[in-house]
Amino acid sequence: MRLVLKHVIRTKAGTWHYRRRLPKDVAEAVGKGEFKRLLGATEREAVNNFPKANAEFERLAAEVRSRAARVRQGLTSLDVHYEAERRAGELAQGAVFVGGRSVPAGDTGGGPDDVSAADLVRDSYLSRFKVDPETGDPVGVDVVEARALNMLANGGAVARPAPTIEDARRLYVRERITGDTNEETKLARISRMMDHLSGGDVGKDRTLESLTREDARNVRDHLLRDLGIRPTTVRRYLNDIRAVINHGLVEFDMKDKLNPFLNLQIRNEAAAVDERHPINDKLLGPIRERIRDRAASDLWRIWRIVEHTGCRLGEVTGLLVADLRLDEPYPHVSLVPHPHRRLKNAGSARLVPLVGEVLICAES
Repeated sequence: MRLVLKHVIRTKAGTWHYRRRLPKDVAEAVGKGEFKRLLGATEREAVNNFPKANAEFERLAAEVRSRAARVRQGLTSLDVHYEAERRAGELAQGAVFVGGRSVPAGDTGGGPDDVSAADLVRDSYLSRFKVDPETGDPVGVDVVEARALNMLANGGAVARPAPTIEDARRLYVRERITGDTNEETKLARISRMMDHLSGGDVGKDRTLESLTREDARNVRDHLLRDLGIRPTTVRRYLNDIRAVINHGLVEFDMKDKLNPFLNLQIRNEAAAVDERHPINDKLLGPIRERIRDRAASDLWRIWRIVEHTGCRLGEVTGLLVADLRLDEPYPHVSLVPHPHRRLKNAGSARLVPLVGEVLICAES
């Protein structure tokens, strides 16, 4: 009675192969529909090598299905993809020795028995791991490394995951907030923004391309109706959301996608009263006296410059020595953006004259 092994075939050339269709979700992830391995030239070799080939198949399927672990690792699908691209480039610089000759690791052409050099690199990596008998998940497989190997085996033809709101948030923080003098305050605003989105049933894992006008209205209504926030404050929160999403749409090359938070109407906004007024004369004197009598000398000088020039606090505290043009015929401050402190808008770049007490403060 002959031994029958599932998923094993014998070719016309007499060699034995392990061939098995990959599940749909796994096939989409690795970019091919069938798993193939050469088992040997004889039936005995096929029997001996079958357990290893079968284990490789199970390991590959389990690794793909365990990618949800990337969330626990703090990585989004897009983070994994970008890291994998860099890693795949490194792997492609290596070489595989096949039949006494050196083949570039990134070569996806035919190797021995239709196994490419890139396939060999991938299979060699996966063969190092065992499968947990209880969960079926591979033990210790790195999701970035696994995706990089898939990229290598498929010549880089692995689709980029759709960017999410979380991807847009991270990019915005990295490029627009990190290093800013008000970094802590701005990070708190972005965190609050994410909470407001979640309250409007727009989770951080939502893709940018899936956002709709209805989502925007739901978030707006959550702020107005459920939280009872004033229209003017709601407008500021929506501006934060719009800025983050717009930045993501531009940087992820999704310019054809309309930002659904753009020009969102807020009922009664025009009638709302903005209570942020300039400091009146009645309060100005006591504030000046309190800072002068109780604050350090450097804070007093900052206050005097802000009071007499109308500059924003962040503009003054973010000045560099090079911004002070005190030896010019007309001493002034050159307000320009810096990596550590951006200006509010393009019109904020300006020259501010220094005279009298303010000039003395700047010189000291």
